[in-house]
Amino acid sequence: MSLEQQINSDIKTAMRAKDKVRLRGLRAVKSAILLAKTQKGASTSLSAAAEVKLLAKLVKQRKDSVALYQAQGRTDLVLKEEEEIQVIQAYLPKQLSAEEVKSAVQQIIDDLGASSMRDMGKVMGKANKQLSGQAEGKFIASVVRQLLQ
Repeated sequence: MSLEQQINSDIKTAMRAKDKVRLRGLRAVKSAILLAKTQKGASTSLSAAAEVKLLAKLVKQRKDSVALYQAQGRTDLVLKEEEEIQVIQAYLPKQLSAEEVKSAVQQIIDDLGASSMRDMGKVMGKANKQLSGQAEGKFIASVVRQLLQ
């Protein structure tokens, strides 16, 4: 079952259960899928990698919003965004721990023979592709910097 079909099914379930929080998060995901599918040059369906990338983007947007709302003291909006993050993350692959990311990045560095910060671009390209949806890009970049120094 594709992500879009799963989301549509879960929306129906949330509507029946009158789960407003879950419904709000699912509708945001559905909206993002529809926008991605109707963009110029887009195909009629999204690949699994594109779905994961889309979900990760939605989570990142909400985390940025949480930081902004916390700085403004808007705890009501912070709560809404955090609830949506929980709903969206349920559809993402399991997030890797710091040690798992570190070992995966170290393996990539060893495979590529990277030895200095000049090789960061090569390492980041492969790491982002391999760890897509399983770890945040900022965290991956910090691990790569730490291991290449």
